[in-house]
Amino acid sequence: MASLIGLVAVVALAGCSFGGEATPTPGVACPTEPPTSTSAQATNAGVTGATFSMGGAVDGEITVELYPDAAPLATASFVALARCGFYDGVWFHRVLAGFVIQAGDPGTKGRTGDFEGLGRGGPGYQFEIEPPAEGLTYGPYSLSMANDTRANGSQFFIALADLDAGLRQAGTYTIFGQVTEGTDVVDAIAALPVNDPRVGVPLSLPIIESVTILDGE
Repeated sequence: MASLIGLVAVVALAGCSFGGEATPTPGVACPTEPPTSTSAQATNAGVTGATFSMGGAVDGEITVELYPDAAPLATASFVALARCGFYDGVWFHRVLAGFVIQAGDPGTKGRTGDFEGLGRGGPGYQFEIEPPAEGLTYGPYSLSMANDTRANGSQFFIALADLDAGLRQAGTYTIFGQVTEGTDVVDAIAALPVNDPRVGVPLSLPIIESVTILDGE
């Protein structure tokens, strides 16, 4: 998926032993189809948030509250992808000081720098954009889907400032969460040196090592 178009120049493995070496069982498979209203309800059951464990250029954790009621499709897609490890090893490929940090491109795994196709990767499916729910804003540390203005995929961004005036009018970026802990980690990512302030590819990589989904239990 593309970035914020028009706004910038935007399981553990278990094993059983049968007298030999432990054989790992397959992990949770990543989704290949977009969420539906029915599947989203099942995926989102009990979900309250998520914690990003960061490594590489910035260590620490970022915890977000998720909004399954306000943005069920976006939340369900994110949750399903997180549970299957889709985001593990992905890095924040767009760091725009005072604006956003953006991640979710699987093409960044094992790669560095401003490579061809950076920021265009997705999960292999797309789903409809859910307009911002009433009462939600693109305020500092809000979590929204990045897209090509036509459909959502796997990429998301965290706002670094109050962007409501600029993004509200477009209404094409689904708000599906809010950072509740680790704003200092977000700020540390935002402060990383980049190749060009208009492009925002970090020179040292802030890597998402894992995403843990939180529930109400």
